[in-house]
Amino acid sequence: MALRGLAGSGPGSRGPLGQAGAADEEREAPAVVAAGDAPEDVEEDEGRSRGLLRWDGFSAWLHCVCVVGFDLELGQAVEVIYPQHSKLTDKEKTNICYLSFPDSNSGCLGDTQFCFRFRQSSGRRVSLHCLLDQFEKDLPVYLKKDPAYFYGYVYFRQVRDKTLKRGYFQKSLVLISKLPYIHFFHTVLKQIAPEYFEKNEPYLEAACNDVDRWPAPMPGKTLHLPIMGVVMKGDTHISVILPTVHEVDLFRCFCPVFLHSQMLWELVLLGEPLVVMAPSPSESSETVLALVNCISPLKYFSDFRPYFTIHDSEFKEYTTRTQAPPSVILGVTNPFFAKTLQHWPHIIRIGDLKPAGEIPKQVKVKKLKNLKTLDSKPGVYTSYKPYLNRDEEIMKQLQKGVQQKRPSEAQSVILRRYFLELTQSFIIPLERYVASLMPLQKSISPWKSPPQLRQFLPEEFMKTLEKTGPQLTSRIKGDWIGLYRHFLKSPNFDGWFKTRRKEMTQKLEALHLEALCEEDLLHWTQKHTEVETVDLVLKLKNKLLQADREHLPVKPDTMEKLRTHIDAIILALPEDLQGILLKTGMT
Repeated sequence: MALRGLAGSGPGSRGPLGQAGAADEEREAPAVVAAGDAPEDVEEDEGRSRGLLRWDGFSAWLHCVCVVGFDLELGQAVEVIYPQHSKLTDKEKTNICYLSFPDSNSGCLGDTQFCFRFRQSSGRRVSLHCLLDQFEKDLPVYLKKDPAYFYGYVYFRQVRDKTLKRGYFQKSLVLISKLPYIHFFHTVLKQIAPEYFEKNEPYLEAACNDVDRWPAPMPGKTLHLPIMGVVMKGDTHISVILPTVHEVDLFRCFCPVFLHSQMLWELVLLGEPLVVMAPSPSESSETVLALVNCISPLKYFSDFRPYFTIHDSEFKEYTTRTQAPPSVILGVTNPFFAKTLQHWPHIIRIGDLKPAGEIPKQVKVKKLKNLKTLDSKPGVYTSYKPYLNRDEEIMKQLQKGVQQKRPSEAQSVILRRYFLELTQSFIIPLERYVASLMPLQKSISPWKSPPQLRQFLPEEFMKTLEKTGPQLTSRIKGDWIGLYRHFLKSPNFDGWFKTRRKEMTQKLEALHLEALCEEDLLHWTQKHTEVETVDLVLKLKNKLLQADREHLPVKPDTMEKLRTHIDAIILALPEDLQGILLKTGMT
């Protein structure tokens, strides 16, 4: 989704909240971020011009907005949930409370931004927003929502305040969403949180009303998204351009460990248990998200927690010593974890991430036994031996950039391209082999069920690597075969193959539908009994329902042809049967 950011809206861009405005009239316009004051008069949004129910627009982007404060008696508590009808279970509220504040040892004075991710409570009905579903299938995997998890995007403020008993003002504004748009939501918070802390609830309500007027996220479209400011045409307004919605500053996160970036890529690819120990939630969440992002466009299918605390509902599950550590990436800041997770096989200990332009000392790979406390020196603590030889050429290129003080953005581009080429070189042979499991189109008969995919046979795949392996596209040497064997046992392969198998099965269903449409179905019915004809009509209607429900990759004219076939067959039947069949299902 090509988002050029967020735009401001207010009295200058539209009338009171109930009238159509810039967001509605210019959905195709470039999106910008403009900071401004809250609208003075916020009204109930009656008579909406888009034909959507109240809060439909909001729920396409956010589940809710929470304000978490510190109460001397209760500790951390959710003070505000907006919109007020938003549903959160007690378990979810508890997770939000603890994950929205940095650990006390982090010492985060001033304003801090970070991200967390937590599991939805079991029993909660998975709500899939219809507008999102429509476009979800077209999104790249790294932009798809995960129906089982929420993301929390936090803007935390801690400043001295002598008027308060604790002597500090401590509060977090938190956006809860299913969408992994890290860069986008952090930018939204940067715009609205500082003013919220000054103006409180009326400002928050006005900002939520603005979000409710946004068009739904659409892949490949530049969106115009007003929030709390004046929208103007041209380049005269204050604006922040967002070329992407999800990416973090990759090089800044990998900078202390970039000499080991290829080894970390392998660990993430293989779904190995990995802990990032960092001084603050900002560093831990950015680093975990950078790790997950490094195997893009392959989706990371295991769990990952950008910021994880001892109060997390999965704490016992993930720290138990009675079984092997799970396939998960955890970002932690509490010194307690140095002891609790010392049995984990791979631990990255990082210091403070330096601002762009400042280069921290490169850390070394160290043995796990040397990791005693969180005060241990930064390093990658593991006994893992990489399958592939290090790409010295890319390391020299990045080191040269460090010496020449190349901007972090430029270094990130180099590193992102390197990871992308590495992942593509690895995945192309798998894609090629899986494509060969697809039956030939000539084997698809309209009068038989669609043929099945051939079985994935690991040894058969391994044999293809000799001639069409990663050596065709990558200069990197090493034990690629060993890496593939390990990958085929990983959650990432399992998730990837299930996704590809589903896509190919749907493609077969779509081709079967097209084959049916090319037949003279009316002529077929003339040679068969009424019972067989009625059975055919019901099966065809089910096919249409399935195509619609599963978003099968069917051409629009195929669906129309099939409806025409169904109508023609029904009209050729006796009137009593026509009445029954026209009421059954859809045509």
